[in-house]
Amino acid sequence: MRPTASILHLDLDAFFASVEQRDKPSLRGKPVIVGGIGQRGVVSTASYEARKFGVRSAMSMAEARSRCPHAAFLSGRFDAYRAASRIVMDRLRALSPAVEPLSLDEAFVDLAAGEDFDPDRLPQLVDELRCDVTRLTDGLTASVGVASSKLMAKIASEIDKPDGSFIVAPGTERDLLEPMPIGVIAGVGPATEARLRHIGVTTVGDVWRHSEAELVDLLGSASGTSLHRLSRGIDDRAVSSHRENKSVSTEDTFETDIVDRAELGLICDSLARKTAERLRRAQLSGRTVTLKVRYHDFTTHTRSLTLPGPTDQTRLIVQTARRLLDATDTGGGLRLLGVGISGLADWVQDDLFAEDVLDDEPVLPEPVEEVPAPAPRRDWSPGMDVHHAEHGDGWVWGRGMGLVTVRFETRHTPVGPVRTLRADDPDLVPGHAGTVSQPAGTVGE
Repeated sequence: MRPTASILHLDLDAFFASVEQRDKPSLRGKPVIVGGIGQRGVVSTASYEARKFGVRSAMSMAEARSRCPHAAFLSGRFDAYRAASRIVMDRLRALSPAVEPLSLDEAFVDLAAGEDFDPDRLPQLVDELRCDVTRLTDGLTASVGVASSKLMAKIASEIDKPDGSFIVAPGTERDLLEPMPIGVIAGVGPATEARLRHIGVTTVGDVWRHSEAELVDLLGSASGTSLHRLSRGIDDRAVSSHRENKSVSTEDTFETDIVDRAELGLICDSLARKTAERLRRAQLSGRTVTLKVRYHDFTTHTRSLTLPGPTDQTRLIVQTARRLLDATDTGGGLRLLGVGISGLADWVQDDLFAEDVLDDEPVLPEPVEEVPAPAPRRDWSPGMDVHHAEHGDGWVWGRGMGLVTVRFETRHTPVGPVRTLRADDPDLVPGHAGTVSQPAGTVGE
């Protein structure tokens, strides 16, 4: 029986940056870059206006600033991103109960698992879905691909991006894949591309000239076999709407509290490696790395960092966990340390075949998704929502020298005025009216 194009992949366009442009009228149509603001930060998302200057995800923020110095550089608002993501995922679940989110901004859907799926209405279904996403989210756009497999659906969603769609007719997969660069195949990153170039492989079609045994000899058993199948459009993975594990973690409780940072660093590295090994054994990847610490008084804190894409690489997980530990107060000693990964997927977006070597100098985003310490603070991050008793709702434009600059506007207002206030202004608080953030004080387990 011929397969049906029933696997849909939806990808929200430049998601974080698009949410910022939607909610900040003065940034619409202008370059926006979201990511770590610190010296070692990296770009999480760049708007299409910024991409024209060569800015892309995972680029160092320093390079992004040199390429597009006039962009708005924002630290990110995960509450806003989650809210928009929930709306889109709920709309996808109206199509089918089989929805597999890969991250906040993309998901697979098995349309055939829905009650009323009609292959003849597929183009209309896709158009209605994209229109509904824009309507329900107040202006965000999505690119959609549909095919008979996850691999081809994801590739299809990139063909007419942004704000477009492409349906791969069953039987046309090889014709579509043949001229494409080898990097479109999941897991083929720069390191793997370099190896493949040595045997003359630069396009997907070039792979077909080499036997599975040759690819296994070059890349290893699992990777060579996978590339041999995927390059031919063979992908029988099912859409998984639920997983047994929502997270994978490893932790250790110490007989006596440990104060020495060097010792804690070594333990953290070991726990991160064990967590990465568990991920790979389960054939999973994860996007959010969480560090868990328990102090002498049994108070437990967590700090988390969400990466641009799912990973199972030891190198990146260890680096991220260590960065989170470096940002944690351990002066009083720790009785427990743990490293976990959540946001699980079976789709790895970094180089599966790259050598897993630890770097001495990691370059990572700032910890942007963090459960704060139980002490009030005024950390005015660029882009964050604020409310002023006199001027109303707005967002942080800039900070420094004891001052904070705020543009007073929201998604529902015209472009607003800019005002500079004291950073300790008692009338300025995080959040918008009606949803004003409470002072830091709750600690997540």
